Amino acid sequence: MPTSQEVVTHMMEHDLFSRWLGIEVLEIKDGYSKIKMTVREEMINGFGIVHGGIAFSLSDSAFAFACNNRNNLSVALDTSINFTKPVHVGDVLTAEAKELHNGKSTGLYHITVTNQRDHIVALFKGTCFRTNKTLV
Repeated sequence: MPTSQEVVTHMMEHDLFSRWLGIEVLEIKDGYSKIKMTVREEMINGFGIVHGGIAFSLSDSAFAFACNNRNNLSVALDTSINFTKPVHVGDVLTAEAKELHNGKSTGLYHITVTNQRDHIVALFKGTCFRTNKTLV
């Protein structure tokens, strides 16, 4: 049986989008992940701040790594996000995913996104559906 770290390493090898974002995996434990990325200029929206999809995508990757790292293929069933502060080019964002519920068919996760000053910039909640398939 692969470890949670081995599962996430396998996921990152095949996750071209997370790699494009520049995500670095900081910590993985069963039902938990902590990742970070640096915001780049091409991520700016028409208002001169970073597009909300960037914080969402970072959160979604943290969610995926946390809910799949027990090697049970899990897919998003429902997600939501609240943006609390603007994000700017050069910000270093960290997303920490914590498991609130680990059920047989569903899981519930809370992801907090902070910047380099430890300011919360987004809060994400995700519910996953667990399949009977493995990843590795």
